[in-house]
Amino acid sequence: MTHATDAVDAIDASGHGRTAVLTGLGTFVPPRVVTNEELSRTMDTSDEWIRTRTGITQRHWADPGTATGDLAVAAGERALKSAGSGDVDLVVLATTTPDHPCPATAPEVASRLGLEGVPAYDVAAVCSGFVYGLASAAGAIAAGIAERVLVIGAETYSTILNPQDRTTSVIFGDGAGAVVLRAGDPTEPGALLGYDLGSDGSLKDLIIVPGGGSRQRSAAAAADGPEPDPADAYFTMQGKSVFRHAVTRMAASSQTMLDRAGWAGDSVDWFVGHQANVRILHAVADQLGMARERTVVNLDRVGNTSAASIPLALADAVAGGQVTPGDRVLMSAFGGGVTWGSTALVWPDITAY
Repeated sequence: MTHATDAVDAIDASGHGRTAVLTGLGTFVPPRVVTNEELSRTMDTSDEWIRTRTGITQRHWADPGTATGDLAVAAGERALKSAGSGDVDLVVLATTTPDHPCPATAPEVASRLGLEGVPAYDVAAVCSGFVYGLASAAGAIAAGIAERVLVIGAETYSTILNPQDRTTSVIFGDGAGAVVLRAGDPTEPGALLGYDLGSDGSLKDLIIVPGGGSRQRSAAAAADGPEPDPADAYFTMQGKSVFRHAVTRMAASSQTMLDRAGWAGDSVDWFVGHQANVRILHAVADQLGMARERTVVNLDRVGNTSAASIPLALADAVAGGQVTPGDRVLMSAFGGGVTWGSTALVWPDITAY
């Protein structure tokens, strides 16, 4: 479906300022495929248990020695190729699994991409990180700080999963996805039509790695502080509560974004939500009045890749002939913090790599 003209009509006629326009898309997943059957040989689970609860049949995990920065570089190279140029003025990397607690991973990624001297920083918004990264990059473009920005979502969740915890280890995968944004006109295809972002820190314990930060280290240093628990180095999640809040927040955020774009839910061609759970995606679509068939789903093959999930899903949908130029695309995510965010665009005519 083509809605470019309709989208233009929905934009404020006075909006001729600098807008972020998507002009390149690239992705990368590690070659190692981990099936449900493989996981069932090492933990108390089964292929049926995983598929019926999550919709996942396999995921990709990085080999030993491979870090998040490596995946980010690979996806970044492909996004720059897609955009037709290796030049950008800013690099934004969304990740929950940086190469080091300090420094940020983005500067090294920029260096390895040949972008010496270009400002680069990490964004830590967990599964909402890619949407937060888009908004941050768009702000830099609108302010005249940058003409072109490389936004990457990259994760190696396999490095923070407890191998004995079937509630988390079966869900997450590794991967990276990247886009190039350029300064453009708000009326052209690919222009990001706005953002809705939010957070609620009172729910931080729903999705958390308890150890490794100043909170744990400060507590352990106190005279009567507890001994560090090795398990605190692993990712933990309160699944049922996360499910409920994810549906509520993503649906509300998506509706706000639809209102800003002037779109009705049933006029959206594709809903590309964070790939956490197929039941979450369908529940959000239901609340927005969208047909479930208009929901992009690739988590069955890659699992939950956190900040990388939306660009990976986009690339799969483009490669599979689902998302085509002129389609209305709505993106939304929910992640730890807790955080959430949504954006939308009319899909441009680009080649994804």
